[in-house]
Amino acid sequence: MFGQFQQSQLRIEVDAPANIIGDSLLHSAQLRQWLFPQRFDTGLPERLHSGLTFSSSLGPLTIQHHVQLADSHCLRLLLSQGIDGYHEWYWGEGWVQSRLEGISLLPLNLSQTLNLLRLREFVARSPSS
Repeated sequence: MFGQFQQSQLRIEVDAPANIIGDSLLHSAQLRQWLFPQRFDTGLPERLHSGLTFSSSLGPLTIQHHVQLADSHCLRLLLSQGIDGYHEWYWGEGWVQSRLEGISLLPLNLSQTLNLLRLREFVARSPSS
């Protein structure tokens, strides 16, 4: 893989309970909404689960995701192709944390920051938050 090794950890406060944050990260329909215009494989199950492998793309960039762990407060994805590394999500009442490490030509910290802000905006608009 070409690129530079990068790592980033960010934690933000969100105005939502843990179950709403988790649903936004684990339910494929909700992922598609807040990560738009990123595209995901068709046929994804309703909920991400351990062992699942899928791809997402943004323009010409494709990233392969392998769900290593998916539970009520954690999502760990092993990444390949456009990013070789991993992405961990942890959440609780009113907060979400993202840890991203990998080799990529992309500015990972910038995309991670934008995704966290988009997630915070999405869960704040959720009807149950």
